[in-house]
Amino acid sequence: MRPGRGPIEDAHHRSDNGTSSETGKAAARKNQSPAELARRYLKLVEWSDRDGCFIGSAPPIIGPCCHGKIEADVMAQLSTIVEEWVEVMLRDGHPLPAGTAGKKYSGQFVVRIAPELHKKFSLKALARGESLNQLVAGALAAV
Repeated sequence: MRPGRGPIEDAHHRSDNGTSSETGKAAARKNQSPAELARRYLKLVEWSDRDGCFIGSAPPIIGPCCHGKIEADVMAQLSTIVEEWVEVMLRDGHPLPAGTAGKKYSGQFVVRIAPELHKKFSLKALARGESLNQLVAGALAAV
């Protein structure tokens, strides 16, 4: 993470092309350039204390793949890399993963943990006068 801030995100929102079927969407994508298709993917640039620089990634297209001291330079590198990966995937006939830019999140997810850990967190929350949800949300926010 950047000191005092979260990761920067480049989230271009893909416009709705009016097609309702997957076949129609796939056909519409064939008419788009790799640069246009690359905009469907969230690009993350995060500060790495361990490496002492910014690291760029764009899951599910590519994991950590570029780095540098200047955040904007890493974002530019990352954007180029994602476009190149999209181009390679299309050329080689691989399906593109679902886009991540503009994805909506509900704020809820289910986590399965060992019963002992569930008990430990429940007791800790009780001792603090918090709900289990508050305790876990606080722990996750610290990540």
